[in-house]
Amino acid sequence: MADKELKITLIKSVAGKLKKHQACIRGLGLRRTNHSVIVKDTPENRGMINKVSYLLSVEDA
Repeated sequence: MADKELKITLIKSVAGKLKKHQACIRGLGLRRTNHSVIVKDTPENRGMINKVSYLLSVEDA
C-alpha cells in the first residue's frame, strides 16, 4: 500500500492568530499565503491540519 499524501495550501494569513496555530502552520512547512506543500497523511499531520483547518485548503496529492 502506497503512502497517501496531501496537498495543503495556506489560504489565510496567520497574522494575529494564536501562537499554537502559527506553530502548526510552520510545522506543516507553510511559509506564506497561497504557499502549497505536500505532506504525508499521518495522524500527526492530520491533527495539525484539523487544528488550523480554517486557514487551509486540503486536497489529495
